[in-house]
Amino acid sequence: MSVEILDGSTVRSFVEDEPAFNSSVDGRFAALDADNDGLLSYAEMAGELMSLRVLEKHFGVDDTEVQADELAMLYRGLFARFDRDGSGEVDRDEFRAEMKEVLLAVANGLGFLPVQMVIEEGSFLKVAVDREMGQLARAA
Repeated sequence: MSVEILDGSTVRSFVEDEPAFNSSVDGRFAALDADNDGLLSYAEMAGELMSLRVLEKHFGVDDTEVQADELAMLYRGLFARFDRDGSGEVDRDEFRAEMKEVLLAVANGLGFLPVQMVIEEGSFLKVAVDREMGQLARAA
């Protein structure tokens, strides 16, 4: 974890840099694709989805208070967002498209004023910040 300063333009610029964005997203996709078949099953994505701890982080709910079937439904719903064609598996294009939407939503939420936040190493936000810092260093 590190403390970084970023704004919406940092994230938006990363998403718009197609080679950098695709490389980062494809790396995460490959890491999740345990059987290397080029598709992500729910089982392959479940750990990643659950690591988001959506209820705890975004709604202040301890997920131990939530029924197991409710949690399963929540994570199945998140998976369905990625599985745009309803095939039961997520291909690389679906993964890229959903990650793009997620990151653009984050950029819109951040707005244009810089904010300081704790960011997990290896996260897409950290990649976006590091990319911007590299560009600034090259320009100096």
